[in-house]
Amino acid sequence: MPKYTRIPPFSGKKLIRLLKKDGWSIKRRARHGVALAKKFSDRVRVTVVPDSNATLDDGTLGAILGAQQTNIGKAGLLDLVNKYGV
Repeated sequence: MPKYTRIPPFSGKKLIRLLKKDGWSIKRRARHGVALAKKFSDRVRVTVVPDSNATLDDGTLGAILGAQQTNIGKAGLLDLVNKYGV
């Protein structure tokens, strides 16, 4: 499996699969996306990921990875991609 140094293009479905492997669980589905949640020591983080095969925009992906939603960051996403694959 190749080691990624840059973030590959992500569709919403690929990101949902990757987050589920990281321990996020599906809480609810809507027409526009899927709500994923993960319990941390003192709180539960929730994010909504678009459920589509279209590539996510950089701004949307950045917002999902940001401190207010998943708090993974781009470096954390690269670690997950290298650990679990795309």
